[in-house]
Amino acid sequence: MSKAVYIHAGAHRTGTSSLQMCLAQNRAVLEPLGYDLAYPGRDGIPDARLRLKLPRGGVSEDRLPGFADGMRQHLGRISRDPKRALVLSEENIPGPMRHFYEGKFFPFAINRFMALSMALEARPRNILFVVRSYDELIVSGYRKWAEDNPVPPFAQFIPEFLKISQGWPWVLRHLRDRLQPEKLTVLPYESRGSSVDLLRHLLPGLDKADLQEPDRSLNLSATDKALEVLQARYHAGEQLERPAWQAVIAEHADQRDNLGFARFDAESRAHLCIRYQRDLDRIRTMPGIDFVNG
Repeated sequence: MSKAVYIHAGAHRTGTSSLQMCLAQNRAVLEPLGYDLAYPGRDGIPDARLRLKLPRGGVSEDRLPGFADGMRQHLGRISRDPKRALVLSEENIPGPMRHFYEGKFFPFAINRFMALSMALEARPRNILFVVRSYDELIVSGYRKWAEDNPVPPFAQFIPEFLKISQGWPWVLRHLRDRLQPEKLTVLPYESRGSSVDLLRHLLPGLDKADLQEPDRSLNLSATDKALEVLQARYHAGEQLERPAWQAVIAEHADQRDNLGFARFDAESRAHLCIRYQRDLDRIRTMPGIDFVNG
């Protein structure tokens, strides 16, 4: 894997599926430019082949080479020609969001970054990472969880959310130090632009390329009404397959009243917003980070 690698590493709930669809839709432009594309197919994105097996939980460091070997072989099958670059888009590299409900922010990110670094064997040319305000990130993640699972009330978790001590600067510092990319590009979600804009931030030589925005939307956001209907059915013991719960979301898409399904109280939200702005200020001054704001 000692080849040119470009990584879109997330984060979760920042339009990652749209960027992956953008990669798929522009495959005919990108492949002739020497880019092999690797992304997962969680949202029905065509030609998806990426299935990274990153370490979970408290895996000891002596087991990381085993994960690295598996990832190296998998990526090698996707991109066989050493002269071609690999574009890897995977929002789950820092880890899952479920630890937020325990007051932890990607607690196993370091091991995951170390294993991926071992797998690549060379410094990535660029890593693209999009950060989002903590309050919006948490609410969006909870709402996504509620689409296909019975969930406890949002208010029950607020004390845990407020206990979270790590944040984006911590994640980015370890991402930078473990993978040592030639460039680490960080954008805030609120000024990320289009999927094509993000793709141009990730890859060189696309200024004049005729790139197209994805022609279909992904991850249709569930309204409060849809989520209330789904939760009532889940808590009554129903188990819905993906087409069934997606149909409920579509059925109630026009009922956009704010029913308070997932909401921080004003004080908690203000605390998280202030913390996010302070962390953005820290990120702007971090060595080795190219911070793009607008």
